[in-house]
Amino acid sequence: MTQYAIIVAGGSGSRMQSAVPKQFLLLDGKPILQHTLEQFRAYSPDLHLILVLPARDLDTWATLCDQYGFDAPIQTVVGGTTRFQSVRNGLAVIGAPTGLVAVHDGVRPYVSTRIIQNGFETAAREGSAVTCVPAKDSVRLVGDDGRSEAIDRSRVRLVQTPQTFRLDWFRQAFAGDEQPFFTDCASVLEHAGFPITLIDGDYANIKITTPDDLR
Repeated sequence: MTQYAIIVAGGSGSRMQSAVPKQFLLLDGKPILQHTLEQFRAYSPDLHLILVLPARDLDTWATLCDQYGFDAPIQTVVGGTTRFQSVRNGLAVIGAPTGLVAVHDGVRPYVSTRIIQNGFETAAREGSAVTCVPAKDSVRLVGDDGRSEAIDRSRVRLVQTPQTFRLDWFRQAFAGDEQPFFTDCASVLEHAGFPITLIDGDYANIKITTPDDLR
């Protein structure tokens, strides 16, 4: 089954307190986004990689690729104003009716090839594979009235990426209208009526968003 990966990299750097978009900040001598893409390329050289970037960042990324010698075959797509729209733009360039598609945050450079592989293998069997880790801290649910109640943390999972799905399910779900409660691809697929299967992630698979994350 043909495998695709949509890498979404639309950050602005505001929470990073940086004028440079966070995906372009250097980590161990090269851009964060390059590390991320190299992990997916290491998983399989046959993987179809689609990179979604804001139009304003296309020239910057091309310059960085030249500067740091990154020339892997990747299809670049202009993103939308929201994550949902950006993912849908990435999906639009996939012409095949069937296959598997993973969506991953461009600023999660520590994703392992083991997680990527498990995502594709699980999605091939179950239709979906959403990476997550158990909550370490105690968790409380806050109501509209400001009151809170304890939740059994053994039942709570913190969702990461990649999130991998059957392409036909994915296409059907993203054909619908965007909703304000869509926070990730899993919520889009669930809203469309498709079951969500969870797989083990890794606490090291962090999303680099703030200066503390970068350190």
